[in-house]
Order: sequence, then C-alpha cells, then structure tokens
Amino acid sequence: MAVAPGGLVFTAGAVPLDAEGTLVGREDFEAQTRQTLANLRDALARAGATPEQVVKTTVYVVADRGEDLARVWEVVRASEFAGAPSTLLGVRLLGYTGQLVEIEAVAVLG
Repeated sequence: MAVAPGGLVFTAGAVPLDAEGTLVGREDFEAQTRQTLANLRDALARAGATPEQVVKTTVYVVADRGEDLARVWEVVRASEFAGAPSTLLGVRLLGYTGQLVEIEAVAVLG
C-alpha cells in the first residue's frame, strides 16, 4: 500500500488469507471474496481511509465461467465497496495455491 501526494491511497492486491496467513475458503468464491474485502478494509484503515473513499477497484477472479465471475461480483456489490467503479477480470492464475480472488483499490483521503 502506498499513500501518494495529494492524499491518494493505492493498495496492493488484497488476498483471502486469514491473520495466520492461511488461505480462507478453498474452492469457495464467496468465502474468499468476503475475506479479501475484510483484508482490504483493514489495509485502507491502516492508511486512514474508509471503503466510502474508494474511487476504483480492480477485482481479479480465477474463473473459466461467467457464473464464477458473477458469484464474486454479487458479494462485492453487497459490500460497502459497491459504490466505487470497478473492473472485474477473469484471470488464469493468482499468487497463492488455491487463491480465487484478489482485489486492488484506490482511495482519496479527505
């Protein structure tokens, strides 16, 4: 995460790991999305930002089917991040074995 001049917060990709570094929700798109959003909230809070200050998210989903993208999108839409413009991307692989979801965000402080 970085705070740029002018009060912009750029998060690295939030991932579905718990406090012990264990992957949450293996093969469960919704559980991984909820954990990823919780981790994103925590990262923003450490920078002094809230989900309401997020102006852009990028959501990466390991999916071969549109239905899997939609499952993740429904969880994001039901969250406090729903108001931010988002890009939803299907990808082939993410960094952790079994990882299905990753979310980056940009927030404006102030």
